[in-house]
Amino acid sequence: MNFLSQPLQSQPEPDWARLQALPIVDKGEPLVPLGLVPSPLRVYPAYFHLGVPGALTECYVRRPVLERLQQAAMLLPAGVELVVLDGWRPFRVQQYLYETLVDALSRQYPDEDEQGLLTRARHFVAPPSADDAAPSPHLTGGAVDVCLCDGTGRLLNMGTGFDDISPWSYTAAFEAVVRPGAEEAEIIENRRLLHSCMTRAGFTNLPSEWWHYDYGNQSWAWYSRQPHALFGVAQQHSLAERWRAQVASAGG
Repeated sequence: MNFLSQPLQSQPEPDWARLQALPIVDKGEPLVPLGLVPSPLRVYPAYFHLGVPGALTECYVRRPVLERLQQAAMLLPAGVELVVLDGWRPFRVQQYLYETLVDALSRQYPDEDEQGLLTRARHFVAPPSADDAAPSPHLTGGAVDVCLCDGTGRLLNMGTGFDDISPWSYTAAFEAVVRPGAEEAEIIENRRLLHSCMTRAGFTNLPSEWWHYDYGNQSWAWYSRQPHALFGVAQQHSLAERWRAQVASAGG
Protein backbone atom coordinates (compact mmCIF):
# COMPACT_ATOMS: atom_id res chain seq x y z
CA MET A 1 0.00 0.00 0.00
CA ASN A 2 1.48 3.36 -1.01
CA PHE A 3 0.92 6.59 0.90
CA LEU A 4 -2.00 7.54 -1.40
CA SER A 5 -3.90 4.32 -0.74
CA GLN A 6 -5.84 5.13 2.40
CA PRO A 7 -9.20 3.55 3.31
CA LEU A 8 -12.17 5.83 2.60
CA GLN A 9 -14.57 6.63 5.41
CA SER A 10 -18.29 7.08 4.79
CA GLN A 11 -19.20 10.73 5.29
CA PRO A 12 -22.65 12.19 5.93
CA GLU A 13 -24.16 14.50 3.37
CA PRO A 14 -24.23 18.13 4.47
CA ASP A 15 -27.01 20.02 6.14
CA TRP A 16 -27.82 21.95 2.98
CA ALA A 17 -29.66 24.79 4.72
CA ARG A 18 -26.72 25.47 7.04
CA LEU A 19 -24.23 25.02 4.20
CA GLN A 20 -26.00 27.60 2.05
CA ALA A 21 -26.10 30.00 4.99
CA LEU A 22 -22.30 30.15 5.10
CA PRO A 23 -21.05 33.61 4.09
CA ILE A 24 -19.16 34.13 0.85
CA VAL A 25 -16.16 36.46 0.53
CA ASP A 26 -15.42 36.47 -3.19
CA LYS A 27 -12.32 38.35 -4.33
CA GLY A 28 -13.21 37.95 -7.99
CA GLU A 29 -10.70 35.30 -9.02
CA PRO A 30 -11.26 34.82 -12.77
CA LEU A 31 -12.35 31.71 -14.59
CA VAL A 32 -9.54 30.17 -16.64
CA PRO A 33 -9.74 27.60 -19.47
CA LEU A 34 -8.11 24.25 -18.87
CA GLY A 35 -7.59 23.50 -22.55
CA LEU A 36 -4.53 25.74 -22.58
CA VAL A 37 -2.95 23.96 -19.63
CA PRO A 38 -0.10 21.59 -20.51
CA SER A 39 0.37 18.17 -18.95
CA PRO A 40 -0.13 16.76 -16.29
CA LEU A 41 -3.87 17.49 -16.73
CA ARG A 42 -6.16 15.93 -19.30
CA VAL A 43 -9.40 17.69 -20.17
CA TYR A 44 -12.52 16.05 -21.61
CA PRO A 45 -15.69 18.24 -21.43
CA ALA A 46 -18.09 15.36 -20.85
CA TYR A 47 -21.40 17.21 -21.13
CA PHE A 48 -20.48 18.67 -24.49
CA HIS A 49 -19.67 15.21 -25.80
CA LEU A 50 -22.93 13.89 -24.33
CA GLY A 51 -24.87 16.55 -26.25
CA VAL A 52 -26.24 18.40 -23.22
CA PRO A 53 -27.87 21.66 -24.43
CA GLY A 54 -25.70 24.68 -23.65
CA ALA A 55 -22.71 22.59 -22.58
CA LEU A 56 -19.33 24.16 -23.24
CA THR A 57 -16.57 22.83 -25.45
CA GLU A 58 -14.06 23.83 -22.75
CA CYS A 59 -13.72 23.29 -19.00
CA TYR A 60 -13.32 26.43 -16.89
CA VAL A 61 -12.39 26.76 -13.21
CA ARG A 62 -11.23 29.52 -10.90
CA ARG A 63 -7.50 30.11 -11.03
CA PRO A 64 -6.79 28.75 -7.50
CA VAL A 65 -8.70 25.59 -8.47
CA LEU A 66 -6.43 25.12 -11.49
CA GLU A 67 -3.36 25.41 -9.28
CA ARG A 68 -4.70 22.70 -6.98
CA LEU A 69 -5.66 20.44 -9.86
CA GLN A 70 -2.06 20.64 -11.05
CA GLN A 71 -0.84 19.78 -7.55
CA ALA A 72 -3.19 16.78 -7.40
CA ALA A 73 -2.07 15.53 -10.80
CA MET A 74 1.58 15.71 -9.79
CA LEU A 75 0.92 13.46 -6.78
CA LEU A 76 -0.26 10.58 -8.95
CA PRO A 77 2.10 7.67 -9.65
CA ALA A 78 3.73 7.29 -13.06
CA GLY A 79 1.31 6.04 -15.68
CA VAL A 80 -1.80 7.49 -14.01
CA GLU A 81 -3.21 10.86 -15.05
CA LEU A 82 -5.96 13.18 -13.81
CA VAL A 83 -8.88 13.86 -16.17
CA VAL A 84 -11.18 16.88 -15.73
CA LEU A 85 -14.70 16.14 -16.99
CA ASP A 86 -16.50 19.31 -15.91
CA GLY A 87 -15.93 22.54 -14.05
CA TRP A 88 -17.91 25.79 -14.19
CA ARG A 89 -21.39 25.40 -15.67
CA PRO A 90 -23.73 27.95 -17.20
CA PHE A 91 -27.05 28.17 -15.35
CA ARG A 92 -28.80 26.65 -18.37
CA VAL A 93 -26.76 23.45 -18.09
CA GLN A 94 -27.37 23.11 -14.34
CA GLN A 95 -31.08 23.60 -14.92
CA TYR A 96 -31.17 20.99 -17.69
CA LEU A 97 -29.33 18.38 -15.59
CA TYR A 98 -31.55 18.94 -12.57
CA GLU A 99 -34.84 18.94 -14.47
CA THR A 100 -33.85 15.86 -16.46
CA LEU A 101 -33.01 13.93 -13.30
CA VAL A 102 -36.17 15.04 -11.48
CA ASP A 103 -38.25 13.98 -14.49
CA ALA A 104 -36.63 10.53 -14.46
CA LEU A 105 -37.19 10.21 -10.70
CA SER A 106 -40.83 11.31 -10.95
CA ARG A 107 -41.48 8.55 -13.45
CA GLN A 108 -39.87 5.98 -11.16
CA TYR A 109 -41.55 7.33 -8.00
CA PRO A 110 -44.93 8.70 -9.17
CA ASP A 111 -46.25 9.05 -5.60
CA GLU A 112 -43.26 11.06 -4.36
CA ASP A 113 -44.01 14.69 -3.50
CA GLU A 114 -41.86 17.60 -4.67
CA GLN A 115 -39.72 17.66 -1.52
CA GLY A 116 -39.08 13.94 -1.77
CA LEU A 117 -37.96 14.27 -5.38
CA LEU A 118 -35.70 17.18 -4.41
CA THR A 119 -34.10 15.07 -1.69
CA ARG A 120 -33.50 12.18 -4.06
CA ALA A 121 -32.14 14.41 -6.84
CA ARG A 122 -29.87 16.39 -4.59
CA HIS A 123 -27.68 13.38 -3.92
CA PHE A 124 -26.39 13.79 -7.48
CA VAL A 125 -27.44 17.17 -8.94
CA ALA A 126 -27.83 20.41 -7.01
CA PRO A 127 -30.93 22.50 -7.70
CA PRO A 128 -30.07 25.31 -10.13
CA SER A 129 -29.37 28.52 -8.25
CA ALA A 130 -27.62 31.71 -9.31
CA ASP A 131 -28.41 33.31 -5.94
CA ASP A 132 -25.33 35.29 -4.88
CA ALA A 133 -25.78 34.01 -1.32
CA ALA A 134 -26.39 30.35 -2.17
CA PRO A 135 -25.22 29.36 -5.67
CA SER A 136 -25.13 25.86 -7.09
CA PRO A 137 -21.56 24.53 -6.55
CA HIS A 138 -20.71 24.23 -10.25
CA LEU A 139 -21.86 27.81 -10.94
CA THR A 140 -19.04 29.09 -8.74
CA GLY A 141 -16.10 27.69 -10.71
CA GLY A 142 -15.04 25.92 -7.53
CA ALA A 143 -16.53 22.48 -8.28
CA VAL A 144 -14.87 19.94 -10.56
CA ASP A 145 -15.77 16.48 -11.78
CA VAL A 146 -12.68 14.32 -12.25
CA CYS A 147 -11.52 10.77 -12.89
CA LEU A 148 -8.32 8.91 -13.67
CA CYS A 149 -6.86 7.46 -16.86
CA ASP A 150 -3.71 5.62 -17.87
CA GLY A 151 -0.99 7.03 -20.10
CA THR A 152 -2.89 6.05 -23.24
CA GLY A 153 -6.02 7.94 -22.19
CA ARG A 154 -8.00 4.87 -21.18
CA LEU A 155 -10.22 5.63 -18.16
CA LEU A 156 -9.51 3.56 -15.07
CA ASN A 157 -12.26 1.43 -13.58
CA MET A 158 -13.97 3.54 -10.90
CA GLY A 159 -16.88 1.13 -10.35
CA THR A 160 -19.50 3.30 -12.07
CA GLY A 161 -19.53 5.77 -14.89
CA PHE A 162 -19.42 9.52 -14.37
CA ASP A 163 -22.84 10.82 -13.27
CA ASP A 164 -24.16 7.36 -12.43
CA ILE A 165 -27.00 7.70 -9.92
CA SER A 166 -26.76 4.29 -8.25
CA PRO A 167 -25.73 3.72 -4.60
CA TRP A 168 -22.37 2.48 -5.92
CA SER A 169 -21.53 6.07 -6.89
CA TYR A 170 -21.07 6.97 -3.23
CA THR A 171 -17.35 7.52 -2.77
CA ALA A 172 -16.86 4.92 -0.04
CA ALA A 173 -19.43 2.41 -1.35
CA PHE A 174 -16.94 -0.30 -2.32
CA GLU A 175 -15.15 -0.07 1.03
CA ALA A 176 -18.14 -1.96 2.47
CA VAL A 177 -17.52 -5.02 0.29
CA VAL A 178 -16.45 -7.71 2.76
CA ARG A 179 -14.47 -9.94 0.40
CA PRO A 180 -13.61 -7.87 -2.66
CA GLY A 181 -12.66 -9.76 -5.78
CA ALA A 182 -9.94 -8.64 -8.15
CA GLU A 183 -12.11 -6.09 -9.98
CA GLU A 184 -13.59 -4.69 -6.78
CA ALA A 185 -10.10 -4.39 -5.28
CA GLU A 186 -9.03 -2.44 -8.36
CA ILE A 187 -12.01 -0.10 -7.99
CA ILE A 188 -11.26 0.44 -4.31
CA GLU A 189 -7.65 1.30 -5.09
CA ASN A 190 -8.58 3.69 -7.89
CA ARG A 191 -11.08 5.57 -5.76
CA ARG A 192 -8.62 5.81 -2.89
CA LEU A 193 -5.97 7.14 -5.25
CA LEU A 194 -8.25 9.82 -6.69
CA HIS A 195 -9.57 10.84 -3.29
CA SER A 196 -6.14 11.02 -1.71
CA CYS A 197 -4.50 13.12 -4.42
CA MET A 198 -7.44 15.55 -4.54
CA THR A 199 -7.81 16.01 -0.79
CA ARG A 200 -4.06 16.43 -0.33
CA ALA A 201 -4.26 19.26 -2.86
CA GLY A 202 -6.93 21.00 -0.75
CA PHE A 203 -10.20 19.74 -2.25
CA THR A 204 -13.16 18.26 -0.40
CA ASN A 205 -15.36 15.49 -1.78
CA LEU A 206 -19.14 15.22 -2.05
CA PRO A 207 -19.79 11.82 -0.39
CA SER A 208 -22.49 10.75 -2.87
CA GLU A 209 -20.28 11.27 -5.95
CA TRP A 210 -16.80 9.75 -6.23
CA TRP A 211 -16.03 12.19 -9.08
CA HIS A 212 -17.12 15.49 -7.48
CA TYR A 213 -14.61 17.69 -5.64
CA ASP A 214 -14.81 21.26 -4.38
CA TYR A 215 -12.47 24.06 -3.52
CA GLY A 216 -13.45 27.56 -2.42
CA ASN A 217 -17.25 27.25 -2.62
CA GLN A 218 -19.75 26.69 0.18
CA SER A 219 -19.48 22.90 -0.03
CA TRP A 220 -15.72 23.18 0.47
CA ALA A 221 -16.21 25.58 3.38
CA TRP A 222 -18.67 23.16 5.02
CA TYR A 223 -16.50 20.06 4.78
CA SER A 224 -13.23 21.84 5.57
CA ARG A 225 -14.87 23.76 8.43
CA GLN A 226 -13.92 27.17 7.09
CA PRO A 227 -15.76 30.27 8.38
CA HIS A 228 -16.69 31.38 4.87
CA ALA A 229 -16.54 30.41 1.21
CA LEU A 230 -14.17 32.07 -1.26
CA PHE A 231 -16.26 31.81 -4.43
CA GLY A 232 -19.77 32.96 -5.24
CA VAL A 233 -21.46 32.93 -8.64
CA ALA A 234 -18.94 33.18 -11.49
CA GLN A 235 -19.76 34.69 -14.86
CA GLN A 236 -18.36 33.97 -18.30
CA HIS A 237 -19.30 36.99 -20.40
CA SER A 238 -19.87 36.74 -24.12
CA LEU A 239 -17.97 38.94 -26.57
CA ALA A 240 -21.13 41.00 -27.15
CA GLU A 241 -21.54 41.58 -23.40
CA ARG A 242 -17.90 42.60 -23.05
CA TRP A 243 -18.10 45.01 -25.97
CA ARG A 244 -21.32 46.58 -24.67
CA ALA A 245 -19.71 47.10 -21.26
CA GLN A 246 -16.60 48.63 -22.83
CA VAL A 247 -18.63 50.97 -25.06
CA ALA A 248 -20.75 52.03 -22.12
CA SER A 249 -17.64 52.66 -20.02
CA ALA A 250 -15.99 54.69 -22.78
CA GLY A 251 -19.14 56.71 -23.36
CA GLY A 252 -19.62 57.44 -19.70
